[in-house]
Amino acid sequence: MKLILLGAPGAGKGTVAKILTAIDGSVQISTGDILRGAVQAGTELGKDAEGYMKRGDLVPDSLIMGIMEKRLQEPDCQKGFLLDGFPRTIPQAEALKVLLAKLNISLDMAVSIEVPREVILDRLCTRRTCENPQCQAIYNVKSSPPKQEGICDKCGSAVIQRDDETEEAISHRLATYNEKTAPLIGFYEKEGLLKTVSGTSSDTVVNELKSALGL
Repeated sequence: MKLILLGAPGAGKGTVAKILTAIDGSVQISTGDILRGAVQAGTELGKDAEGYMKRGDLVPDSLIMGIMEKRLQEPDCQKGFLLDGFPRTIPQAEALKVLLAKLNISLDMAVSIEVPREVILDRLCTRRTCENPQCQAIYNVKSSPPKQEGICDKCGSAVIQRDDETEEAISHRLATYNEKTAPLIGFYEKEGLLKTVSGTSSDTVVNELKSALGL
């Protein structure tokens, strides 16, 4: 499958992507994970991106499109991919359309996951992430905390609240999403690729998508 996952920060795109990739071997491509890994590793890309990310602002298109062109040509994308958190703006969507045509890749659909704002705020303010860029396991202090407080179950690294998951940063991210990313729903509707799914349960979203894809 070749999908774009749309939805506000905290809508569950990452969780849905992980479940779907297990079905047919597609890979989850999260620009956020790639960028955070680059920041941790201190690469040039990471240094360029870090200031934008800490403020909750969007990383410039020139950085993102370079990442995507390289990533989509890696061998693990042959079975399919799910773009999680990209594109985020209409110019990115237009640039992606050109890039996919250049690489002779056709999308199956763009999925918009719709979740109420209060649910998103609660999810993100209580979310914690493993600081190890090779792990990035996600926990929730209310619904799925690590077995040992502050320590990742999988790799033993520290579990932290990301700078962009404080209530102030989340409110800023949601405002940015509504202004710049929500218009993508109209863009992909015009392209005939949009599938809208409402639900706070990842299983509900996945089952609806499996049905739509004939899986």
